[in-house]
Amino acid sequence: MRHITLPETGTAIAWRKAARSCLAEGLMPADVSWGSEQTERGLFDDQPVSGATTPLKMTAPRSFVALAETVCWHRDEDRFARLYQFLWRLKDTPHLVADRGDRELAHLRAMEKSVHRCQHKMKAFVRFREIGDRDDARRSFAAWFEPTHHTVEPTALFFARRFGDMDWRIVTPEKTATFQSGELRFLPGQPKPDFPEDASEALWLTYFRSIFNPARLKVQAMTSEMPRKYWKNLPEAATIPDLIANAPARARAMAEAAPTLPPVRARKARQQLAGLESAWSGPMETLPAAIHDCRRCPLHKTATQAVPGTGPLDAPLMIVGEQPGDQEDLTGKPFVGPAGQLFDKVAQSAGLIRKEAFVTNAVKHFKFIPRGKRRLHQRPNSGEIEHCRWWLDAELAMVRPKLILALGATAAEALTGSGANILQRRGTVEQLADGTPILLSVHPSYLLRLPDPAEREKQMAAFEDDLRLAAEMIATLTARSAEEATPIAGTHGRL
Repeated sequence: MRHITLPETGTAIAWRKAARSCLAEGLMPADVSWGSEQTERGLFDDQPVSGATTPLKMTAPRSFVALAETVCWHRDEDRFARLYQFLWRLKDTPHLVADRGDRELAHLRAMEKSVHRCQHKMKAFVRFREIGDRDDARRSFAAWFEPTHHTVEPTALFFARRFGDMDWRIVTPEKTATFQSGELRFLPGQPKPDFPEDASEALWLTYFRSIFNPARLKVQAMTSEMPRKYWKNLPEAATIPDLIANAPARARAMAEAAPTLPPVRARKARQQLAGLESAWSGPMETLPAAIHDCRRCPLHKTATQAVPGTGPLDAPLMIVGEQPGDQEDLTGKPFVGPAGQLFDKVAQSAGLIRKEAFVTNAVKHFKFIPRGKRRLHQRPNSGEIEHCRWWLDAELAMVRPKLILALGATAAEALTGSGANILQRRGTVEQLADGTPILLSVHPSYLLRLPDPAEREKQMAAFEDDLRLAAEMIATLTARSAEEATPIAGTHGRL
């Protein structure tokens, strides 16, 4: 049996060279024993063995090379034999390195993970103390660490890059890493030295206590990330038992001392929310200009201009549509495009006089999708309707109509809170919170989009009936208001 002794320093490179040599000779895993300089030789070591008559040639996958370079630093004495055993299998089945169901590979991956975890703990828990003169050109530091695996050598490169402007050494029971004048060397291990006191530790402990949050204490999670076996070499670990014991009392004290006033950020957020929910209260004559300057939702970025309502401010009827179309966006006036022209035609037949009504839209900016030179109408979403409700409420407060004619689902949603089932609700009367009646109907653009002539004629007749009902309701409401406003003449009897 061939015995191969690997050095304590440069172990990974030495194993790689030895494994390549054994493969070239065709030595089977059973013909090779592996060990370090501290391993005792076996009874059958160094016995002559016969390899393959023809030298074996193979190229190991890169993923296995990376795996081997990590596993070589594990503490398991069988790590080298396990690696060579798996390498021998790879010469016939190279894809085996990607087989997650292979038991030998799973064991090697677990060893790799354990080494990486040990390296992470070393980077996290090494605590340097200054041992040189602060006035030296290169300050000197030293640390003591007890790693789980042989990870000092592969991890020392991290500290060399991180602390390249100072001299340092990391002492462990098995190996010592020194970095002086930019040169990294490895020496035998030694017992824990007596380090001098370091004034920086007091500052570090003060910082550690200050960042401890008792309200978020999770002991199990903390000990998982900071295992207790490292505590004896961590200066801050001495404060942990006291911090844990006093955590409940400190958490209660923090809750009792919490400020009663909200933070500035929360107050500003509430003020902004209140501004969105409250009604516009500026002078009525400045309302159109205020609508033109609206920036309450992103629609203003692409539209040409906002389109406020127009008509008599004492109109008994307010007509509310969906949003400006392409023509309305360009002219700045509501209901002047194809849908508006159709409305005027049907209203005239129904006896509804548009010029006596206040005409507006639920949304004041044109929402569209560009298609070449055309701008295709896109229905406003609930957020945009809600933002524009500010201006619709202001127009309602300004006009105070006796009746509102809501055309389409968007107008219905803005006025009643729901735009669903508009075809089933058309021709019915609902109310605002203040009791103002709302007559629901379809939008004229719906009629223009109907492809079937017979269905269009049917819906056109129903739309005309809705407008005729609106004219009749306005006449009735106006007459009733006139009667209520006329004083009743009294009669005086004689005795």
